[in-house]
Amino acid sequence: MKINVKNMVCNRCIAAVQKIFDDLKIPLTHIELGEIETRDSLTKNDLRNLDERLKKTGFELLEDAAKTQIEKTKNLIILKINDLDIPEDFILSKFIADHFAKDYSALSKVFSMNENVTLEQYFILQKIEKAKELLLYNEFSLTEISQKLGYRSVQHLSAQFKNTTGFTPTSFKNLKSKNRTALDQI
Repeated sequence: MKINVKNMVCNRCIAAVQKIFDDLKIPLTHIELGEIETRDSLTKNDLRNLDERLKKTGFELLEDAAKTQIEKTKNLIILKINDLDIPEDFILSKFIADHFAKDYSALSKVFSMNENVTLEQYFILQKIEKAKELLLYNEFSLTEISQKLGYRSVQHLSAQFKNTTGFTPTSFKNLKSKNRTALDQI
């Protein structure tokens, strides 16, 4: 049985969800970000118990096709940003349309209607959150961060960073409270 789970955005999420299934003694044949395949079909009672356990740890079952597509799109964007290899000429609409082999405007419309933010805005928010993380780690210069996240220049990153957070990257780095947002909360 195929099950879709919301908020699975990293390998730790996979491990946490795997543990929930193990605790409930539900054997799996496959697990990846947002998607799980169980060996056997689950009863309504099994699904209700599973959903309760998932919600306690910040996950939830997805039963709606649109919500499942949105979650897959979010995971795709997060993985792309986590690669830290976004080319300067990256085109989000082409990337998403090619990956899902669907019309981008239809995907974008469903996303915007359900998330109250456009796909492009979501992509920017995720990139800024990754920039915050990289700034705090102090492993890369601002120039390197801008290149890894596909910005044409440091000025472009700085302008988008300030627009989104209200701070310049340098000001943010010097703050005592870093105001980070969990990826599944964006």
